[in-house]
Amino acid sequence: MRTIGLIGGMSWESTAEYYRLLNELTRERLGGLHSARCVVYSVDFAEIERLQVQGRWTEAGEILAAAARSLEAAGADMLLICTNTMHKVADQVRAATAVPLIHLADATADAVRAAGLKRVGLLGTAFTMEQDFYRGRLEQCGLDVLVPDAAGRALVHRVIYEELCLGEVRDASRAAYQDVIARLVGAGAEGVVLGCTEIELLIGAEDSPVPVFPTARLHAEAAVRIALGDVTP
Repeated sequence: MRTIGLIGGMSWESTAEYYRLLNELTRERLGGLHSARCVVYSVDFAEIERLQVQGRWTEAGEILAAAARSLEAAGADMLLICTNTMHKVADQVRAATAVPLIHLADATADAVRAAGLKRVGLLGTAFTMEQDFYRGRLEQCGLDVLVPDAAGRALVHRVIYEELCLGEVRDASRAAYQDVIARLVGAGAEGVVLGCTEIELLIGAEDSPVPVFPTARLHAEAAVRIALGDVTP
């Protein structure tokens, strides 16, 4: 079994979900008392969030690159950045070590295509929805990507940072997200990518009229397949 290196803490709420998913998926595959071999480096999200807002992405990338080097030294055989937004600096992190980086958007695109879908709505932070580093990656995989209108993007972003990253899951926000999803479906979305790992704390399959693609789970599934030797990173 290969060792999975997790660059986490952004937020720790979703990193905890990663840890749970990796261990549950490993136990499902191997049975008994088996659990995932993993190493976690958890950063201080307040520091990262400040750099995000200030547009100082290279500095934020340096923090994650240092985390990657620490995970490599600790014996990680692969790396996961446990957040969609910080895949903006994925190339910087990848270049910092010789360890393969499993890109979250690739795992997501594979799942969407396996479901036979092409046009998807994307929910995430404003950075993820509005910038090209994530949308463009999905589009390079052959997908058509729709995002909410300006008001919808602002709502989705606010709930992530002011509620979900703080562990607050509110029914009113779930209803608001469902309304955003309904509008994306009305615009032609065949499925919805939950492109922020915290959104999985709020939205599940039962909350959408079309399939949802929970990116943290898909990322974890891809990592376990690699860890157990099903595929090569």
